[in-house]
Amino acid sequence: MAMVGLFWITEDHVYVGAAPTGTASGVRLAKDRVEILGLGQGRSWGWDEVRGIDVRDVAVRSTARRLASMAFDSLVVLVTGDGEQPPAFTVRVETGADGTVEADALAAVPGGIHTPDEYDLSRTLLTRLVDGSTPVEDLLIWRRDEPGDAAPTRDERLALLRRWTTAPA
Repeated sequence: MAMVGLFWITEDHVYVGAAPTGTASGVRLAKDRVEILGLGQGRSWGWDEVRGIDVRDVAVRSTARRLASMAFDSLVVLVTGDGEQPPAFTVRVETGADGTVEADALAAVPGGIHTPDEYDLSRTLLTRLVDGSTPVEDLLIWRRDEPGDAAPTRDERLALLRRWTTAPA
């Protein structure tokens, strides 16, 4: 798996946020559908039924503020021994039949904080996934071609997001 922007990408699926475990909620993007996962959720729609996907409540900070926040959080954990789950954000899936359906997703990025570039490019990519100008398969192919557990650097992640958001339809 690899994290790129707001997305956790495996060889078979793309998750908005971290891949949920157990009964946690989340949103999974497959080649042919969008799925809301979690206890009591279990809803899915084909891409042709989805009108939009957007995110709310994502922690966004400049690179400097992100590093300062992460350092402070690390200090709190060191002093108190009390770590927290990554922060959650809201994913809104708009469909023709069901209206807008919301689900929580956990941030996959360390510290749960995204830079403005990552956030903006991720939202643009969500729009392109919905309108079909960037197929989910493009993200899956990239992941399958990556060696094992190699994590892309920040610059590589931004380059991937730019490529996926500017590729011709």
